[in-house]
Amino acid sequence: MPWSELALLAGIGLVAALVSAAGSAWAIRYARGKGLLDAPGQRRSHLIQTPRGGGIGVVLACVIALMAISIHADAPSSWWLIAAGLLLVAGIGWLDDHRPLPVWPRLGMHALAALLLAADLHVQGAGLLICALAFVLALGMTNAWNFMDGINGLAASQALLCAVAMTALPGFESPSLGIAVAGACLGFLPFNFPRARVFLGDVGSGALGYLIAVLVVLGFNSTPTNGWPLLLLPPLAILVDSGMTLLWRMRRGERWWQPHVQHAYQRWSRRKGHAAVTVGYGLWTITVIGVMLSLQGRWGGPGWVSLIALLFCAFAATLAWRWLHGRYEREEAEGFGS
Repeated sequence: MPWSELALLAGIGLVAALVSAAGSAWAIRYARGKGLLDAPGQRRSHLIQTPRGGGIGVVLACVIALMAISIHADAPSSWWLIAAGLLLVAGIGWLDDHRPLPVWPRLGMHALAALLLAADLHVQGAGLLICALAFVLALGMTNAWNFMDGINGLAASQALLCAVAMTALPGFESPSLGIAVAGACLGFLPFNFPRARVFLGDVGSGALGYLIAVLVVLGFNSTPTNGWPLLLLPPLAILVDSGMTLLWRMRRGERWWQPHVQHAYQRWSRRKGHAAVTVGYGLWTITVIGVMLSLQGRWGGPGWVSLIALLFCAFAATLAWRWLHGRYEREEAEGFGS
């Protein structure tokens, strides 16, 4: 990659980080003035009242990046579809941060945003199967990131690592967006980790999930067909913990859409603390990113190579979920403070 392009990407990341940090600082003052504070309780993993909605800075940074890309892209209408989807997810999340909404209006808006991503791929000439997969990924990851935003630094650090991983793919078609997402996460993290002065809120957690889905889908275009399963490795920790916990709660007949502290990361944090768990999840994600990048050369080969790698890592993550979930099932103490 030429030095001029590297300098441009570094500039994009820096601007995104500054916009995100400024938005986070503003959100703290705004939330305190409006009384948008998450209080400790049986369904939360912190000990003190903490402002929410800090993810508005992340959203603003990434919307600016999408607008800039759309101006210079060959098919600007396509990028506007993604920006519109992001605004829908962030907008319903912002409303929910102010006054909790029923689950179905939120899911409906997420589904509409996922349709816009699928429409983006259709504009680019993608087939029906890829468009359907994009819809499922966007809807699933938007909600998975929202479910996993329960302890300090976890959701933002996982999004940061996923964005870097997608950007590192050879021939990735939009490194500027990946760098913008990573920069926005970097700008937010000092406000949320290791101690939280503000939470992402639904405005930020859902938006990050949607953005990671966008990056994974864009990775399809720079990956041979046989290698697409590898693109699911970076977000695997989020997908397994949220998915397994959701299935577990549904099997027990619980109201799966309500807040709770039954994810593996929440149970683990009650014993080890937020920082240790966030770092642990980060080390796992770095490891599977290494697996993804090390198998690049096999993407043009048999499809079973990438599929087996995904299945093996998913099996290992599921075993870890079961162990953590069972080991700390009887822990009654609340999570460590933010």
